[in-house]
Amino acid sequence: MMDDEFRVTSINMSKIASFTDLEAWKINHQIVLAIYKLTVGFPKEEKFGIIDQLRRAASSVTANIAEGFGRYHYPDKLRFYYQARGSNSEVANFLILAKDLGLIKEKEFDALYSLIIRGGQVINGLIRVHATG
Repeated sequence: MMDDEFRVTSINMSKIASFTDLEAWKINHQIVLAIYKLTVGFPKEEKFGIIDQLRRAASSVTANIAEGFGRYHYPDKLRFYYQARGSNSEVANFLILAKDLGLIKEKEFDALYSLIIRGGQVINGLIRVHATG
């Protein structure tokens, strides 16, 4: 039984050679790209406000996933994955603010918000896998 478990883990891990192979990074990278494209149309007076906040938070998610992937010890990995989850929530917060301020349409909000929720779920999956060591 133990050998079968190890073999399955080895097979799954062999498919993940880089942080860019992680589903959590892929989905959240889509969010970063969408945020950058979306905020181009925001008013110029928001350059040092919501634009910077949204972009910083969104890019922080993928940066923390990448850094966590590069860490050797599980507690180190987890710390960065937890930070990624927090930044994901921060992105959701600023997206709600942008919607409430009328900077984005409801339809744009709904599509991106559901992707943010999915991004958070896959980060939770990373955390769950590494929390059990």
